[in-house]
Amino acid sequence: MPLKHLTWLKPDIEVLGCSFCITSTMGRTFFVLLALSVTLAFWGVFPVKAEDAYRFYTWTVTYGTASPLGVPQQVILINGQFPGPRLDVVTNDNIILNLINKLDQPFLLTWNGIKQRKNSWQDGVYGTNCPIPPNSNYTYKFQTKDQIGTYTYFPSTLMHRAAGGYGALNVYQRSVIAVPYAKPAGDFSLLIGDWYKPNHKALQQTLDSGKPLPFPDGILINGQTQFSFSGDQGKTYMFRVSNMGLSTSFNFRIQGHQMKLVEVEGSNVMQNIYDSLDVHVGQSVAVLVTLDQPPKDYYIVASTRFTRKVLTVTAVLHYTNSRSPVSGPVPSGPTYQLHWSMRQARTYRWNLTSNAARPNPQGSFHYGKITPSRTIILTNSASIINGKQRYAVNRVSHINADTPLKLADYFKIPGVFSLSSIQSSPSDGPPYLATSVMPASLHEFIEVVFQNNENTMQSWHLDGYDFWVVGFGSGQWIKDSRRKYNLHDALTRHTTQVYPNSWTAILVSLDNQGMWNMRSAMWERQYLGQQFYLRVFNPIPSLANEYDIPPNALLCGKAVGRHS
Repeated sequence: MPLKHLTWLKPDIEVLGCSFCITSTMGRTFFVLLALSVTLAFWGVFPVKAEDAYRFYTWTVTYGTASPLGVPQQVILINGQFPGPRLDVVTNDNIILNLINKLDQPFLLTWNGIKQRKNSWQDGVYGTNCPIPPNSNYTYKFQTKDQIGTYTYFPSTLMHRAAGGYGALNVYQRSVIAVPYAKPAGDFSLLIGDWYKPNHKALQQTLDSGKPLPFPDGILINGQTQFSFSGDQGKTYMFRVSNMGLSTSFNFRIQGHQMKLVEVEGSNVMQNIYDSLDVHVGQSVAVLVTLDQPPKDYYIVASTRFTRKVLTVTAVLHYTNSRSPVSGPVPSGPTYQLHWSMRQARTYRWNLTSNAARPNPQGSFHYGKITPSRTIILTNSASIINGKQRYAVNRVSHINADTPLKLADYFKIPGVFSLSSIQSSPSDGPPYLATSVMPASLHEFIEVVFQNNENTMQSWHLDGYDFWVVGFGSGQWIKDSRRKYNLHDALTRHTTQVYPNSWTAILVSLDNQGMWNMRSAMWERQYLGQQFYLRVFNPIPSLANEYDIPPNALLCGKAVGRHS
């Protein structure tokens, strides 16, 4: 079961869930230095500084039975837990995680928001990795390079995300980095999302048959509909809130308490006070809450947004000196107020005076003074192709190749993908199926406009990067829309919402070479084609730009039998 009460984790102590950690610092014994040398030799080229820690994990993925909505159903467990273990690490830690697949289907985990610097080999999606076969394993090796913040992990294969297998991934600052708030008395992760009673295979069959998913059956907080968090009166606690659902935005609030927003997906933000916050699919926020009310129990509430039927789940904030249970009506929240949500989104601003993962101000990179090399306009659509429900981007509904695109690119295997498969702006014509890859050059600085002409909420994610969310607007984006951009203190994040019949604009510095997935965070849409891959490329091979293929890389499809 998930941990209900977690104290603040210091970066200089062993982290929960780490079965074996080595930190190389001055004064360590020869044995530790020798162990590090052996580790580096074994794992191949992985250039890191000597002081960065290595953290080793072994996770086993199995099926289990749980009743999150009162009906027994099959769920995916990691080390027997639903949700999976909370992964707490420190900036620049090297993660060596052996994942053992005991399911009856191939399986992958992706690390949502971890930038994987120069290392798309570890991204954990179909375009970069062969899925781990049943009764087999794969060891992920990546570094939380220059990151601090609230992230998550989840399964990227088939519809496994609908069965669990997800968890919190929190990156804490090194001792030399100061964060712009006092150390909280406690640190809670809240994984909130919509949930279905049918298992993941039944949901996949629905999609494969050409039908959309039904409306969700409920919402869960940390895999449950009843949960509690305890704290002492007068103290301040951090709540890390992530939307782990398949399709639905939610509004989050705590009865009788205000929330100070301090971090959004790795960005320290201006610390505005909110009564409630919208969190869209795939997004994460961190808030500070002071227990400054009379000692009793209070509702923690999440309810769906932009849905005709409103689903609500509650948890309990328990004061340790409380003698009164929760009482009164459950606090209501907004339901379909689009403009309210868009106005709130515009209040999220970067804290330009704070440190980031490096000891320099976050705003030292003046993104607003750089002229983009080009503009990419992406229009999503719901389409019927060959009599079945599909979703498309610029008319292309993505289908996964039998060979990961990263392997096809590395081994120069022809016929797997084409760099002309998707255009960088919408065009007229019917939608079609293709393995869609869009070319880009390393160190380009680009503008991307997500144009949503549907009457549904959208959520877009880009692996390997964070990006500046510079503008939201209703209707059609035009060049004049740039006048509304925030070119001073827009925050960076990895997932952005796009409101119905509206647009969202982002700026991206393509400084991370690799094959990177740009997708709908709404999993039905991703599964049925609303995604593509951005190939960020430099024709001159260099380990300074990208690590070489891992020696333990799984090979499948047309890559079988190839050698690096």
